[in-house]
Amino acid sequence: MTDTGTHRPPGGLDEETRQMVVDTVHQLSKRLLTKKAVLEWDRDEIFPEAVIREMLSPEIGLQLLFVPEIYGGMGGGAMDCYIVTRETCKICLGVGTAFFAIQLGSDPIIVGGTDAQKEKWLGAVAEGNSLVAYAVTEPEAGSNLASFKTKADPITDESGTITGYRINGTKQFISTGGYADFVTVLAQTPEGPTFFVVEKGTPGFEQHKGEEKHGIRASNTSPLTFTDVVVPVENLIGGVPGKGLKQANQVFGYTRLMVAAMALGAGEAALEIAIPYAKERIQFGGPLCDKKGYTNKLIVPHWVNMKAATAYIESIARRLDSEDEDLQVEGSIAKLFTSEAANRAADDAIQALGGYGYICEFGVEKIKRDVKITCIYEGTSEIQQNIISTFRWKKTRKSKGTYYETIAQELEKCHAECDQAGCMTMAACARTLNRLIDFAHANRLTRHQQVMFALADTMTHVEVGDAMARSAASPADGPTMAAARVFAASCARLVADKARLIILGCQTIDAAAADEFLQSLELATLDASCRGSIDDMDRIADHIFERAS
Repeated sequence: MTDTGTHRPPGGLDEETRQMVVDTVHQLSKRLLTKKAVLEWDRDEIFPEAVIREMLSPEIGLQLLFVPEIYGGMGGGAMDCYIVTRETCKICLGVGTAFFAIQLGSDPIIVGGTDAQKEKWLGAVAEGNSLVAYAVTEPEAGSNLASFKTKADPITDESGTITGYRINGTKQFISTGGYADFVTVLAQTPEGPTFFVVEKGTPGFEQHKGEEKHGIRASNTSPLTFTDVVVPVENLIGGVPGKGLKQANQVFGYTRLMVAAMALGAGEAALEIAIPYAKERIQFGGPLCDKKGYTNKLIVPHWVNMKAATAYIESIARRLDSEDEDLQVEGSIAKLFTSEAANRAADDAIQALGGYGYICEFGVEKIKRDVKITCIYEGTSEIQQNIISTFRWKKTRKSKGTYYETIAQELEKCHAECDQAGCMTMAACARTLNRLIDFAHANRLTRHQQVMFALADTMTHVEVGDAMARSAASPADGPTMAAARVFAASCARLVADKARLIILGCQTIDAAAADEFLQSLELATLDASCRGSIDDMDRIADHIFERAS
């Protein structure tokens, strides 16, 4: 029987069960994933295969989280996987990448496999017998899946019946590729792109030495080659060729959300090193945490961004667990915002520790090297900008502006319930964005990639800010509402800056018309949102560092 659905099945654990899994991860940091071990793996570029396999063993069984119950797993949903992935990556993003690779490699089977394939391959994952890799990226194709070259030619018997496929090609940058017991590989068949399962040891399938990397050194990243690799027709995922791109696209919302979770964990880990350090480090007669220039420059903005990322990721995870949608654009927004924010947080964590930040034993320089990959794999930040701007531009035009106008109206409703969460500022940002999209469309500025990138950044911050404001408008504490106001103010500044770039950046637009439109936006209203921001940042720092206010 072939499953016709191409979405991840709905799932979700109760809070008690989820906390049990999280507690298991915390225990791993004291036994298998100690700080000493993690630093050694990073220093010596060791993929801790035995440790990863022990994490999959029946005694721990961390992979059971994402395997559907019917195939021996726990049936965890997006929210569960996000939380556990985040906690794992707080310990080590390299180990988190190895764990994520199993999820990613299993996804084509979860969304597109036949019942028999799920029983066989997901069953093997559930039993803890299999490391899995997702073999899609190629040396010349990168994120452009439509241009990959790996081929799968059908093999027929005397009656013309297809009995198998012969695969030829090369894959690059494959996480856990050198150690995987089986891989899900995307190859071109006569009917189109198709996923196949290829097992370790199959003649012609070579798993090469791992790459030497800037970061995530505790993970394995290897090229794979397929030379006349013959697989039986039963290994064609879904049983029907030509559905590979659809299967890949349908899980991007989920997989990119998980990369955002990985980045969030790393960004938070960096702050969890920098914050205690600032409490203990005495400079010029007092601890660094008492120096507001230090805290408000190097700590508070990143704490706010991590809170905003959390609000957005969790809102999308809840939707993935309750809606029959792939949410690809939302996954791109989560990944773009969180990975870039976490990268900046790790960079400033090094600065916050001064010379100690540059020393390996303190851990922040490792986090900085690790977290950069989240801006690259599963589609670079620039790929995400292309996706976000293109799809949201089309959605805005198709809906005649109601998409962002609805966001603005809902924020106004939230403001009526709580006027301290930056909702009106975010509503103004959403309406300004709507007008910018119309202006760019009318003046054919969407032909300029830089304009599209500027729109993508604006769209991303507006939608993340919407989630942040809504979260803070619910019963929330003072620091959370202050964080929402600070984020709204930073979003307003970004929208104003991007508006000036889009409107004034191209001389093909009549200067008088551009100036008139710019004045009509009343950007001074957005600028006014900065009022009180320093006071709010002081309040947040008082909370973070437990200072007497």
